[in-house]
Amino acid sequence: QVQFVESGGGLVQAGGSIRLSCVVFGTTSLDSVGWYRQAPGKQREFVIRRTGGGFVIGGDSVKRRFTISVDSAKNTVYLQANNLEPVDSGQYYCNIKPFTSGWGRGTLVTVTS
Repeated sequence: QVQFVESGGGLVQAGGSIRLSCVVFGTTSLDSVGWYRQAPGKQREFVIRRTGGGFVIGGDSVKRRFTISVDSAKNTVYLQANNLEPVDSGQYYCNIKPFTSGWGRGTLVTVTS
């Protein structure tokens, strides 16, 4: 079974940056891993992921601000989030569709204005 362990969240001022890590256990298909987030009281939403061809697909709200990268040696997927806005606050998760392995604990990002 695939498992995900997210880390790197914290408190960031608006305009700042943060890098989140997702260590993946049980698969080396890291290009299938995407990042998702859930703000309090809201549904979980898609943030960004890579495609098999190495292209990046991101939600409209994060384009040109967020990037995703992979370290195959560490079986880790990173999310680099720049120019953060308070609306980017939330619990960040990584996962692979169709989410059959369930969700990890996530990592909390709080952006202050």
